[in-house]
Amino acid sequence: MAFFVFIVIANVSPTLSAAAEPAGKHVELDASTRERCLNILRAGLRSDEFWPSIHAAEGLTLGGRGDEVRKFLLPKLGPETDDQRRCGIARELVRAGDRLKANVMLKILAGKESHGHVHAAESLFKVSEIGDGAAMRRAFAQDENETLKIMSAAALGRCGNPACMAYLRKTLQHSDPKIARIAAWVLGRIGDSQDIAQIAKNVSAAPDALTRAYYEHSLAALGDLSGREGLAKNLSDEDPAIRTYAATFAGDARAVFVADRLAKLLDDENADVRFRAAQSLLVLSRPADPDRREDVSRLVYKATKENPRYTEGSILELSDGSLLFAATEFIGGGSDFAKAQIVGRISTDGGRTWGKQRVLQENTGGRNVMSVTLRRLKKGPMAGEIALFYLQKNSFSDLDLLVRFSKDDGQTFGPPTTVTNEPGYHVVNNDRVVELSTGRLLAPAASTADVKKVNHFVSHCFISDDGGRTWRKGKNSVDMPKRGAMEPEVLELNAGGVLMIVRTQLGIIGAFRSTDGGETWGEKISLDLKAPEAPATLRRIPSTGDLLLIWNNTFTAGAGHGGKRTPLTAAISSNEGKTWRKVRNLETDKSKTFSYTSAIFVRDRVVLSYWDSGPAAGQLSTRFRSLPVSWFYEDARAD
Repeated sequence: MAFFVFIVIANVSPTLSAAAEPAGKHVELDASTRERCLNILRAGLRSDEFWPSIHAAEGLTLGGRGDEVRKFLLPKLGPETDDQRRCGIARELVRAGDRLKANVMLKILAGKESHGHVHAAESLFKVSEIGDGAAMRRAFAQDENETLKIMSAAALGRCGNPACMAYLRKTLQHSDPKIARIAAWVLGRIGDSQDIAQIAKNVSAAPDALTRAYYEHSLAALGDLSGREGLAKNLSDEDPAIRTYAATFAGDARAVFVADRLAKLLDDENADVRFRAAQSLLVLSRPADPDRREDVSRLVYKATKENPRYTEGSILELSDGSLLFAATEFIGGGSDFAKAQIVGRISTDGGRTWGKQRVLQENTGGRNVMSVTLRRLKKGPMAGEIALFYLQKNSFSDLDLLVRFSKDDGQTFGPPTTVTNEPGYHVVNNDRVVELSTGRLLAPAASTADVKKVNHFVSHCFISDDGGRTWRKGKNSVDMPKRGAMEPEVLELNAGGVLMIVRTQLGIIGAFRSTDGGETWGEKISLDLKAPEAPATLRRIPSTGDLLLIWNNTFTAGAGHGGKRTPLTAAISSNEGKTWRKVRNLETDKSKTFSYTSAIFVRDRVVLSYWDSGPAAGQLSTRFRSLPVSWFYEDARAD
């Protein structure tokens, strides 16, 4: 069958050299070639050989046919008993759009049986998943299995761990070339130009052709000219393993100039070579993926005259990898007591563009509903379901937190359950509810009898031990001077305790610890950070285990609310909040305010929302922000 490959670059012939290749390139496949690539991969998917079948699944997904992969592989996951194979199937299901199957690999990685550990770490690296990071960090901390250590470092490094990146770079100089070449294979995918010099040294010292190919292909992926030329040469190597690796890395390296050679490999005698050549041709026919260092910032909910306030949002990754962004839409006024409902929008491209708005929770309160939290439950009888928490405000003395559950990934939600099941005005900020490692749910609340007549708050947790079906109040509360302990946030500590931070009128962030899962709280402790009367957000970074704090790093004594809510700042703690470092500003515009942050981790990125004042005076909009985790570890500049 005749077929053709065209390279879409103005005024450049289809046959290019590595040196002549311009940026922004991609290959245009004619219809017959594209279909041939897909059919090669479809046949491979049904191969009797397990791992070539899995490799074909990867290519088919990268070629835009993830639906076919899911349909074929899903029935095979349950019956499979070998942990290594289960990792392969689960990995390709994740890549094909079923992100929740990462839990299969995470469970294997955390298990006592070591047979699947390396495969789990490698597979999770390949699809940029580490869960809460705990099992992967343990795998990196051990020294008995060096390959497991490298692959866990790869997964953690991809997700922003600087110590793991340093370890991988050091491992390039390992005395065992088989170990050093694995580090190069990893850095070719997640490293940068600083890695080129050492990998280039390794090329000349390589003890065999296969090891040299590892280094050349990594150099190619990093943009090095000699590496790209080596990759092109390796596509014709006598060793099918070298041809396979070269064909695979051709896509990673965006090596458009080898498209004609890849096309010839569609007839290769080796099945894996054919699969990888088809895969890379399909990859090269698409635009390149966005720069992983990109700072994605979009004003998703922009205030208008009719809706002068969009605030208090929460974001959740859906099972297909898309993002659901919920926020409070105020109607006709911007007061905390104006009419409001919870709305949502979905992004399928990491937050760069957003779909149409829909109502997630209509206004059922005497005043409004507001302050949404989205959570996917991990344990207990409702594991896998999405919980939609929101405040229902009836009056100055009647404010409750309610929760509804979705069994269909957020398309619909069931009837509400009341969380704060006692009289009073109970403030639970957006994006605040926490699930502990035990499965216990904590809803941190600041309560007062009447926000107008009393307006003094004490903070505590409402607790559920049955997946959110029933709730009770914890056994004690915390208090602070003046207006009290407000807008609490809670986080599980590594030693098994729980840390609570609260908004105060004292120019500081108040903090308390619990040793019994949020039932009771000890005496106030200090975070040694200044702050206005504004909420702070606290999270644990999965790839490092460090704490990330986002707050307004300012205080002006005597000013309303202790000063303006700008800048919006981030700091990191590596000792469970005792000290803080790496302070960087997310927003610095002194003419605006930024507050009520939500934060989740999606693969290698921190995904945030926060109010962004404007565009007109008195209006509040809500911004989406996505940054690589590594950004928070870079040296602070004049942000």
